[in-house]
Amino acid sequence: MFYKCVYWLIYVLAKLFYWFKLENVENIPKGAAILSGNHTANVDSVLVILALGPDKQHAAMAKQELFRIPGFGWLIRQLGAYPVTRGGNDIAAVKFSLKALKDGLKLIIFPEGTRVRPGQVVEAKSGAAMMAVKTGVPIVPLHITPGRKMFKGVTVVFGEPYYPQVEGRATAEDYQRITADLMDRIHALDPKKQLPR
Repeated sequence: MFYKCVYWLIYVLAKLFYWFKLENVENIPKGAAILSGNHTANVDSVLVILALGPDKQHAAMAKQELFRIPGFGWLIRQLGAYPVTRGGNDIAAVKFSLKALKDGLKLIIFPEGTRVRPGQVVEAKSGAAMMAVKTGVPIVPLHITPGRKMFKGVTVVFGEPYYPQVEGRATAEDYQRITADLMDRIHALDPKKQLPR
């Protein structure tokens, strides 16, 4: 009940300040899945969580620094976020992520690992690829309107879920290949790229 109250409060505030729209939500499968998209603002993960509805069924990676912000850290924990230390191998966060998927939750991961400004190029991390292969769950690519979002209108587009394929034991090269393919799928969902020329 507490989560649902928090959910609807944030839903109303997000509608008021971000004018967000959700497209192809029906592509989100039941059960465990990895939801993975582009990342340009702190509100991105909140918008993806809102797409999942008022029943708590997810876990979301968030940088450790956000949990040190008074009030905000508590709030995002209530929304299912858990801390990850950037710039290294956070074994505890990886174990938590794998357990969440095995428990049937949706896992929200932004492969670029940080907010990326429009036009900026950041090498995507292979964590989502590795977890999908190890657990056998599908990846759902998604695209969020990039750049500043408040009072500008935000659209979150969900792509079709798919299962990354590898032959034999997965290697680092396999994970890199899957990650590159994932980023291509994410950017292909950008409505601006789908307009006729």
